[in-house]
Amino acid sequence: MNDLLTESFEISRGQGQGGGDVELGAYALNSGELGLDFFFKKVQDLDKQYAKLDRLLGKLQEAHEESKSVTKAPSMKNIKQRMEQDVDEVKKTAHHIKTKLEELDKENLANRQKPGCGKGSGVDRSRTATTISMKKKLKDKMAEFQILREAIHREYREVVERRVFTVTGTRADEETIERLIESGDSEHIFKKAIQEQGRGQIMDTLAEIQERHDAVRDVERKLLDLNQVF
Repeated sequence: MNDLLTESFEISRGQGQGGGDVELGAYALNSGELGLDFFFKKVQDLDKQYAKLDRLLGKLQEAHEESKSVTKAPSMKNIKQRMEQDVDEVKKTAHHIKTKLEELDKENLANRQKPGCGKGSGVDRSRTATTISMKKKLKDKMAEFQILREAIHREYREVVERRVFTVTGTRADEETIERLIESGDSEHIFKKAIQEQGRGQIMDTLAEIQERHDAVRDVERKLLDLNQVF
């Protein structure tokens, strides 16, 4: 990015020196520099928003890790609420970034009308290449949240399998686990354990599994909705 910026400045200076019209050359230099200064100020603002997305991703990853060791429904509900709030903030930030990128596209086209800034000029190449890079950055960031969504789904299955084994002492078959993941209704699976151990002793586990099911379903849906940013 710095090389492109330097290149654009050098081209503007060359126009001032080679044409013999010092006043016109100075105008091209000043308009190009001022335009790029303003442009890169907007890019810096976008980088701050990308840093915010990184922080939110980190919070979501930490909450997910925390959820894997939780065994009480109220704790799981609290984690769910935090994660949903963070994903909502991710979506809001991503839409803001997309809007700013669309504005840069329009400004890049308008900037080509300035002296020394036409299509293919150093200034134009600098602006265009940087904007393309920032768009790719948004796409890559959104992909990271989808990787998290896949991890949540995969590890949810592992947690459910452990819960069933802990309560029943046996490993459930694939069909049983799939049914539990889909519905969150674990009472029929733990029917024998309830008869042997008493309903009261199993209720906490039943409630936690149901709360975990709701949390995973809702957080996954919100993360999947991030694809709509594009």
